[in-house]
Amino acid sequence: MTVHVLREASADAGLPLVLLHGFPLDHRMWEPVAGRVDGARAVLAVDLPGAGGSTAVEPALPEPALEASADAVAQALAAAGVDRAVVAGLSMGGYVALALLERHPDLVAGLGLVDTRSTADTDDARANRLRIADEVLASGSVDPVRPMAGTLVGETTRASAPDLVEQIAAWIDGQDPGGVAWSQRAMAARPDRTELLRDFAGPVAVVVGEEDQIAPLEAAEHMVAAAPAAQLVVVPRSGHMSAVEQPDEVAAALSELAARADSA
Repeated sequence: MTVHVLREASADAGLPLVLLHGFPLDHRMWEPVAGRVDGARAVLAVDLPGAGGSTAVEPALPEPALEASADAVAQALAAAGVDRAVVAGLSMGGYVALALLERHPDLVAGLGLVDTRSTADTDDARANRLRIADEVLASGSVDPVRPMAGTLVGETTRASAPDLVEQIAAWIDGQDPGGVAWSQRAMAARPDRTELLRDFAGPVAVVVGEEDQIAPLEAAEHMVAAAPAAQLVVVPRSGHMSAVEQPDEVAAALSELAARADSA
């Protein structure tokens, strides 16, 4: 797994910010946010197992599990010299961030949960993920998930920024079908990790697009209620891909989170 340096740090810049992408995308979705983060801290991102460039580095995937993703992130960061960071994940990236907190707690100084949830899938959602994984493998293509390009964004973005929908579609088209199926099965197997938030004393930012229908405000409020040091940020005119749709607002929320972690 490769650690992508989206922005280099200057001396005494504070903790690095590590960004974990959503499904079915890769680290490129964070590029609009990276350049807008305050200060001069390092901003890093990885392609999670099966996504983006990770398929060229790790063609053989383990059994589907977000715990495996978390371990791979920790190993890649350690190889890059990062032993403590502010970790933020969007959607699937949020699930991995929580698994990272569970398995490598000393690594996580602050936690950003963006358009995600701490609960497990419902039975229906789990069955749907497994069905889509089977369809992707049977077709040998990402066609079964390509329609997500429109549903991942909010109504405002669909109406006012169709170019963003096309960009997301292009990112999806570039993914490996085997990796897409692996990620769906890994997400389907995840447990409820809400209790981790109750025990985490570090700063937490819970960010949600006001038009997010996939991980809506209620899911965000559930996490805020659980985490002792959580702040809720609702991003206007945004759906599930708030980091792509409204990068200024998401960068501001993560900048504040990182500043809180620096001073903790």
